Amino acid sequence: MDTYSAMREFADSWGLLAMFLFFIGANAYVFLRPYARNIADNAASIPFKED
Repeated sequence: MDTYSAMREFADSWGLLAMFLFFIGANAYVFLRPYARNIADNAASIPFKED
């Protein structure tokens, strides 16, 4: 088996699983942090601080 075929087989199986798990983990980190709401509320109120 040449290198291209081996890498292609790995990407088709375990690479896809790794990318999917990374996607789920990144979303969980962003949406499930306990202090995320405070940061988002502060960022949303920045335009109104001068009023």
